[in-house]
Amino acid sequence: MKGVLIYIVLSSLFLSTLSQKPVPTPRPPPNPQDAAASARYLIAQSLWGVLRPCPDDAPNFARWLVSQSSWGVLNTISSDWGGAPFGNVVSFSDGLPDKGKGIPEYSLGTCGNTDPENPICAKITLIGKLKLVDGNSKEAEFGRSALFVKHPEMKGWPKSHNFQVFKLEIENIFMINWFGGPKPLTVDQYLHAKM
Repeated sequence: MKGVLIYIVLSSLFLSTLSQKPVPTPRPPPNPQDAAASARYLIAQSLWGVLRPCPDDAPNFARWLVSQSSWGVLNTISSDWGGAPFGNVVSFSDGLPDKGKGIPEYSLGTCGNTDPENPICAKITLIGKLKLVDGNSKEAEFGRSALFVKHPEMKGWPKSHNFQVFKLEIENIFMINWFGGPKPLTVDQYLHAKM
């Protein structure tokens, strides 16, 4: 990608935890005199031996989340696609899980066709525009059903947040699934692939 230098300079960072199991909401610690209950509490409330902060403690929770994560999505403006937003999953670390410094460190290529990420770990970016789906349409009904099958917790999300179904009108596809760089793939080929 010829815009890699811009990729690093103009990047904005959105970190998400990928494939992590949900952690239970913190609860008050047990009686310190009960050693077994205290041990269970510490194990249940920790990941890599680091206590999970209360969700209300935003600064410490953010640092904990970065410290415990291994992957994130690095977003930028692509010079190859006329300034369109572009994101890619990347490996990062801010230090040891219990001693993170809060500043993510990456291994990124800055020129040529080199990609330090393992291409066998397939990744795809679908680029396009979001479009609101009519909430009373069959398409919205399908969208909700499809989302709830993969993300059952969404059914219980607060109605007061007014979640709506959007769809991505795909305009471009970037995929790496083996050595040799991104695979050429049109939107038409993608949408008409036999599954």
